[in-house]
Amino acid sequence: MRAMILAAGRGERMRPLTDRTPKPLLTIAGKPMIQYHIEALAAAGMREIVINLAWLGQQIRTSLGDGSQFGVRLHYSDEGDAALETGGGVFEALPLLAGPSGTDPFVVVSGDVWTEYPIGDVAKKLSTADVAHFVVVPNPDFHARGDFGLADGRLTDSGERYTYANIGVLRPEFFSGCQRGKFPLAPLMFAWIRKNRVSGELYRGVWHNVGTPQQLQQIDRERSA
Repeated sequence: MRAMILAAGRGERMRPLTDRTPKPLLTIAGKPMIQYHIEALAAAGMREIVINLAWLGQQIRTSLGDGSQFGVRLHYSDEGDAALETGGGVFEALPLLAGPSGTDPFVVVSGDVWTEYPIGDVAKKLSTADVAHFVVVPNPDFHARGDFGLADGRLTDSGERYTYANIGVLRPEFFSGCQRGKFPLAPLMFAWIRKNRVSGELYRGVWHNVGTPQQLQQIDRERSA
């Protein structure tokens, strides 16, 4: 199975750090955040990883190279000057993700997530009847309303809400009917959830959507201790 790390965003809340450095290359304990994901995916046996690029993307390409230093092959999906958002970015990269058959499922994770969730394990969670499996977490303070409900291993559009952890596994079918361009992932998620084609799981371990310099510094201090 192949994997994609979303790395094209501007990182507005992380400014001024992201004025000169793309957010996924900001470091925790001396290592770029995106490198932790690459190493976790490699440990799970994934050898083909796609990274999308926009803001300061050449820095990411220069820093990570072809992936041989991590024991993987890195492929880059360059979105130009303006990122295509989550949905548009993944859709643009489908030719690199869906395998020779065009139907292979693939893992997606955001490059600015800091977590101890075993990212590679999500690849095993997708049933043959579903188009996607997503990880959710208890709502952080900055997103108290949450995103999705969860009942009996299925994501729902009702009940107690949890926050999407920006970790999942999808089939190319998830993007049926989509066209190239800029669009978010959430409307597609809700559409398939209402068709009962999306499973989910609640993860209660370490997870942070690293959004501010203060948060980055705190995690860096904890990890470096």
